[in-house]
Amino acid sequence: MSEHEHAPAAARDAAKATRRGFFGVAAAGLAGVMVAPGVRLIEVARAAGADGPTAGANPKVRWGLLIDTTKCASGCTDCVDACNAENGLDPRPTPTSAQWIRKVEIKEIKTGRVSSAPVMCQHCASPPCVDVCPTGASFKRADGIVLVDRHICIGCRYCMMACPYKARSFVHEPLTNQKPDVPRGKGCVESCTLCVHRIDAGGTTTACAEACTKAGHGAILFGDLNDPDSAISKRLREVASVQLRADLRLDPGVRYQGITS
Repeated sequence: MSEHEHAPAAARDAAKATRRGFFGVAAAGLAGVMVAPGVRLIEVARAAGADGPTAGANPKVRWGLLIDTTKCASGCTDCVDACNAENGLDPRPTPTSAQWIRKVEIKEIKTGRVSSAPVMCQHCASPPCVDVCPTGASFKRADGIVLVDRHICIGCRYCMMACPYKARSFVHEPLTNQKPDVPRGKGCVESCTLCVHRIDAGGTTTACAEACTKAGHGAILFGDLNDPDSAISKRLREVASVQLRADLRLDPGVRYQGITS
């Protein structure tokens, strides 16, 4: 038996934790980077998970969206425009601009039917972006909202590669005139936040759902998936809905009505 196998369990666990921290940061090319004497980025990220960005979220709630593709017109961009305005994104995005919602055409293989639908971060119950993040910048709140902490995001873009929905963007250019409730940063990855700044301030809907309703489309419904009496839960019991790439078993918080796959 090796000397390592004889070591006390606590010592082995500490060594493993040290190695995980080192390789997590090293994977992004920042091994040994210190934010304070003796404190590494990986350690800050772990601490934030317990008392930082997730603090205050209600674990009894799971926020989500139901999108009715039968009411979503192909040329309509009301939800995209509202998202851009709400979060200070470029109203005329270029190929390198951040975009938190994009309209896509979904074609059903069996019938050939084409549906238009907005696709954003799906706020998965088991988010792969969180699994691959080396610093803990990608995290899931207790209420199911998946976010990026820009203060500890190192721009490695592992999360972008891991996301099967291509829902994340990288900020390439310096940012000006930012919205005070939606801090962003060059060199960071970002995506739909389900308008978390609204929710934490007591709001009841997202910018995209609000704009869609005001325009008379009624294609986007926001609410608490865990509350059986919420409008979204009632609707989900009444209509057939699907999760995009349900085969991956990520349990997205965004559901789609009117499509079969």
